[in-house]
Amino acid sequence: MIYSVYHQHIHRERKTGIIQLLIFAMFLILIPSTLYSQTISRVGSTAATFLKVGIGARALAMGDAYTTLAEDVLGVYWNPGAMATIEKMQATYSHYQYIADVRYDFGACAIPMPNIGTIGAFLGYMNYGEIERTTIQFPDGDGERVTASSFVVGFSYTRSLTDRFSIGGNIKYIYEGIWHSTASAYAADVGLLYKTFFKNIRIGMSISNFGSSMKMDGRDMSVQHDITSAVAGNNPNIPAHLDTDTYPLPLLFRVGLSSNITRDLLDMTETDWILAIDVIHPNDNKEYLNIGTEVAFLNNLFSLRGGYRQVFLEHREGGLTLGGGVSLDISNSSIALDYAMIDYGRLGNKNVITLVISY
Repeated sequence: MIYSVYHQHIHRERKTGIIQLLIFAMFLILIPSTLYSQTISRVGSTAATFLKVGIGARALAMGDAYTTLAEDVLGVYWNPGAMATIEKMQATYSHYQYIADVRYDFGACAIPMPNIGTIGAFLGYMNYGEIERTTIQFPDGDGERVTASSFVVGFSYTRSLTDRFSIGGNIKYIYEGIWHSTASAYAADVGLLYKTFFKNIRIGMSISNFGSSMKMDGRDMSVQHDITSAVAGNNPNIPAHLDTDTYPLPLLFRVGLSSNITRDLLDMTETDWILAIDVIHPNDNKEYLNIGTEVAFLNNLFSLRGGYRQVFLEHREGGLTLGGGVSLDISNSSIALDYAMIDYGRLGNKNVITLVISY
């Protein structure tokens, strides 16, 4: 009888593993083909490129190689399928002093619900500041100041199908505006995470920003036009409307692999040494790799991180990333403060500070 129960358990585990591998195979086959079909042109061919700006100082310090490590509230951006193991409610805020005095602020929260899954919400806002309006008559500016901004808001849901396999997704609304013109779109993200039986090596995948195209419209498109400017005597101020082109969203397909070298490969529990690598396929550029590492000391009290972004990508600016973090347990809560420095080559180094609270 004991042998029979054990045999059934092993058979069930094998069946579950086969199903999980089949799901991963479907993602590997179907999603890349979908992305290739979306590719019309390359660099500069998409709208809402602020969606490609990474979130969270820990992830950025590890060179954006975070697809398999996003088992926290940052999973709303990197991989919504990885948030299923969150045990406490988490909230985060990140301030990014981006290039050219552009500022990006991102906040999110995630709430675990027993027997249901993990739900989350997020909001990102990019402020481009003020610029001086130029016209044909005043190419150096007419003295009027124009503002521009972008934001994304969305909701997440993640659920564990087994103790090693989880899947999740986002739905979100995207908006961009400059002066009196705006554009908007709806999009979805899908992600999954699998912890293998071999040394707990993690495999993760995600597809981000799959949705409708964006098109600028508004009262700025209303103009006066002379249909036949070469003919005298006709009306030179006929009301007209400029019809702008549509642009797709920046699709990102990520496949990641990571391992805790000290704990899972070397059976050492004093420190955590994580190595991670992500393969990225965007629809507006060529493929590249992100590589990152993290060493945590004193039960994750203090961490040092480093990485390199966009390996093998032509014409990149910079690539090196560095950072660290401190995590403190206070009663039943914890607070993590992370810092990242990202090298943008000729554009200089940029800094990110992120606060994550679990309670």
